[in-house]
Amino acid sequence: MSSFVWDSPISIVAYVITAIAVFLSIFKYYLYITLGKITSSRNMEGKTVIVTGANSGIGKETARDLAKRGARVIMACRNMETAAKARDEIVAESNNQNIIVRHVDMSSLASVRAFANEILCTEAVIDVLIHNAGVAEGLISKVTSDGLEFTLATNYYGPFLLTHLLINMLKKSDQGRIIVVSSKLYRYANVKRDLSNINPTNSQFNAPTKLYNLSKFMEIMFTQELARRLQGTRVTANCLHPGVIDTGIWRNIPFPLNLVFKPIQWCFRTPEEGSRTTVYLTVAPEVQQISGKYFRGCKVTEINQRVQNIETQGKLWEASRTLVKLREEDPMI
Repeated sequence: MSSFVWDSPISIVAYVITAIAVFLSIFKYYLYITLGKITSSRNMEGKTVIVTGANSGIGKETARDLAKRGARVIMACRNMETAAKARDEIVAESNNQNIIVRHVDMSSLASVRAFANEILCTEAVIDVLIHNAGVAEGLISKVTSDGLEFTLATNYYGPFLLTHLLINMLKKSDQGRIIVVSSKLYRYANVKRDLSNINPTNSQFNAPTKLYNLSKFMEIMFTQELARRLQGTRVTANCLHPGVIDTGIWRNIPFPLNLVFKPIQWCFRTPEEGSRTTVYLTVAPEVQQISGKYFRGCKVTEINQRVQNIETQGKLWEASRTLVKLREEDPMI
């Protein structure tokens, strides 16, 4: 007769830990087999690419890959100390000296404008604009000096403004590309309620992940509206889900949730793996004529009908123009 006691606390804990380990292993294997692959060996010499948030994580790995391909990479970063270290590392590894660090705080409209003005004064053309910078503030919500909610300002309003300010530089390219790093978490945005207030500075709104999910929803709507407005030009706009990645974006998960979350990070993709779809959209010749699509694993993926509502996308666009304080002299899309 077995001496195993089913209600023993030790045995129950052991089975729970084993079950969790098995689940995480299966999940990690699933992430591996669904990882996108880049087959293009395209040389990017003569091309200028801006990567926001390029000092760490996915952005840094994107910059590294493009530097190895010979591109002129402009690393647009908020933390200049880590950006300088990342730049030196990438230059040493790629032997590409044409890597530039520029300061930008995507949550600040003034900083975005200052960065754009610097680009306009120093660059002849922009071939690719990669909106990679992002934050997930967890339980904390802040309001910027512009009166914008911090997470939405960083993830959505900053990119919205920067795209407008640099659009004419992208139109000078033989084939300009705008790439937005979004997330499948857009699915969990409470659209009926959340889009009724696209600048939710009321702290009662801000439950964990809610603002992040909303920002990703708005990014996809922005990308599709942008693609429509760019029809007839040589500029395309696409967005992507990079996968579940172990990057610094998770550092803001509050205690004690971070204690539970930490072990789960083991099965997440690496930043290099997470950068693959971004790099694919930057270099792949087969996506040259594709615009307004959502990619996952280097493939076009269907998205929820809620995020594809053309009327809502247009309304969001017009409201966003007001919130980022576009001026009459600014380029219009």
